[in-house]
Amino acid sequence: MVDTEQVPTHVANARVAPMKPQRVLACILCQQRKVKCDRKFPCSNCTRAGTQCVPGHAVTTRQRRRRFPERDLLDRIRRYEDLLRKNNIPFEPLHGNSTDIATPETADTSQHPSPLENTGSSEYSPRDESGDNGPPKAGFINIWNAWSQSGSPDGSDDNDDEDHDSDSSQVRVRHATVKKALEHMFEKGDDHLLFGARASLNDLSALHPPQVQIFRFWQIYLDNVNPLLKVTHTPTLQPRIINAIGNLGSIEPALEALMFSIYCVALISITEAECRTSFGSERGHLLANYSFGCQQALLKSGILRTTERECLTAFYIYLISIKAESEPRALSTMLGVAVRLAQHMRMHSESANAKYPALEAEMRRRLWWSLAAFDARVSEQSDFKGGIMCPGWDCSIPSNVNDFDLRPEMKVAPASQEKITEATFAVVRSELADFVRNCSYYLDFINPLLKPVAHVSAKSGDLSTLTKSIEEKYLTHCDERNPLHFMIIWVTRSYLAKHTLFEQYQKQWRSDMVVTEEQRDVALCHALDMFVADTNLISSPLVSGYYQYVATLFPFPAYLHVVQDLRRRAHGKHAQRAWDTMSKNYEVRCMTGWWDPVDNPMTKIVHKAVVQAWSAYEKLAQESGREVSPPFFVTSMQTKSMQMNPALQTREAPQDANFLPFQSADVPTDMDLDLGGNNAQFNFDFLDPMQQPIGGFQSTTNSSAVDLDLKQLDFTGLGWNSVRAPRW
Repeated sequence: MVDTEQVPTHVANARVAPMKPQRVLACILCQQRKVKCDRKFPCSNCTRAGTQCVPGHAVTTRQRRRRFPERDLLDRIRRYEDLLRKNNIPFEPLHGNSTDIATPETADTSQHPSPLENTGSSEYSPRDESGDNGPPKAGFINIWNAWSQSGSPDGSDDNDDEDHDSDSSQVRVRHATVKKALEHMFEKGDDHLLFGARASLNDLSALHPPQVQIFRFWQIYLDNVNPLLKVTHTPTLQPRIINAIGNLGSIEPALEALMFSIYCVALISITEAECRTSFGSERGHLLANYSFGCQQALLKSGILRTTERECLTAFYIYLISIKAESEPRALSTMLGVAVRLAQHMRMHSESANAKYPALEAEMRRRLWWSLAAFDARVSEQSDFKGGIMCPGWDCSIPSNVNDFDLRPEMKVAPASQEKITEATFAVVRSELADFVRNCSYYLDFINPLLKPVAHVSAKSGDLSTLTKSIEEKYLTHCDERNPLHFMIIWVTRSYLAKHTLFEQYQKQWRSDMVVTEEQRDVALCHALDMFVADTNLISSPLVSGYYQYVATLFPFPAYLHVVQDLRRRAHGKHAQRAWDTMSKNYEVRCMTGWWDPVDNPMTKIVHKAVVQAWSAYEKLAQESGREVSPPFFVTSMQTKSMQMNPALQTREAPQDANFLPFQSADVPTDMDLDLGGNNAQFNFDFLDPMQQPIGGFQSTTNSSAVDLDLKQLDFTGLGWNSVRAPRW
């Protein structure tokens, strides 16, 4: 005999394990009625009904339904792939929606993990806390994974013994199942919340332009818009548009919405004269028609619950096209819808993007960064500091590659190139924004509480290091004779000069040291660099197709900084250069039609500040016995100020410290600083930290010129879009 004491315990237990008792089924009548049976014979339900009770085992036992073996195998493979992905083990996923080869670099490229990021793929389970599996992983826990892992000791979902009759045991609840159930509950739709009820017109083909004009719109988009946005993939989109033109009545809803949005954004990128020449109609009339078509196509595609990147792209381009006519706060709210849709698609999460094929992953990154940049610019104008251009997400910067380098069949993304490509403008913009959104000085203006989750590299670096890196990596390879390269050079330099200026503000605001003349000169030079960049962009015929974008780069912060510095230091080392630089910028903007002093309250503020600064400069010169003649732009602004306020023409202007040369209703109170783009938002308290807040400044020349209290102005009430040409 075998000694049972020498037999392993689990074997002995298996030998003496009791037989599993036979399962008692509900009676036949209770099964048919779908009521609970007490499983006695006769049962209480049959006794109460006075009917014959037939036990369930008395009839032929039906074959128990089991899951298909293929489904079980696929579930297991999916579970094992998740484990490999969590442990950064290279593998090639099985399914078509994850055809890119997952590697440690692509499976988890969260270079800067943040507790604010809920990616759903960086979760850890209780098993990770054991000594065998190392320390627990950082990040949020995916509640659906936690529920599934709690179903059995090893976290598996073994449902082979499921019984699907009325007395079946627990069934695993999947996330996708719950989502489908919620969609079914509200299948009537709620898209009317955004654009109102859909029109009765189901076929939108009548709203499209003629075929010849569709090709013309497409070419304008490729020339004027696509190089700056890069949210569409030309090699794959162009054939689809060509095919759609042949049968406009059967276009996919998302593609149709994208086509209408392209019509709209192409229109705002050309002048009124060009529109009449190319399309034989007024731009406003065409824009109204195609905007309506885009709205209807978006409603048709279910925009508020869409999971299609192409549909969201159409919505984003549509919002760009209506920016010129939209109040900033209303546009910011609409843009918030687009951002939330992108977050639902988890575009902000690199671990989610890495699961897609190379082309789709890259387009998701481009769209997310474009949304973030646009949201930052609109948030500035709407006085909203809750935008998404801040730490808390880890979407990778788009790759510096041409569109033709990205193909749908690719499993591995092409390497980012070190030369200038079609996507360089979008790439540089993203790199700059990614650095700035994690900088300490920027977060002091936005939300200092986010500093602990900012990138370590950005917190420890400064803009001078970034400037040198960008110059060496990109700008030195640009050819100024190329329109796109020209834009890359000067938009980048304008951005860097602007943020370096505000970095100086933050340093001086945090410091208790007295500001030196050298520090004032450095800050003034950064402001003048903004003027130089803007003048080069506006005056160059190379960027005529990009004028609508260039118009948004108006150097308003530079004007305010320079005129305040000139009032304090009328004869500083850089005073003459400052007057010459401002004069040249004004002349170029007036010559090209990008200055509208009559209707735009923003230019009225600039006029007053410049005239006051010149008065201080002129008075100091007279006291020193020198004769100075005002530059052209000062004379022009003085004339415009008198035209805006007839009281000045009769020398009867009230001597009130709050007097402005335009109606006070144009400039409400309680203003925060909007920097007119370039992804930053700051408060006027930081505009001149080198002495004291601007409103309390006392002129060193004892000039009687009126002080302009910038903190008493509210940019959200100003006519942001009252310039002569639309801006995007």
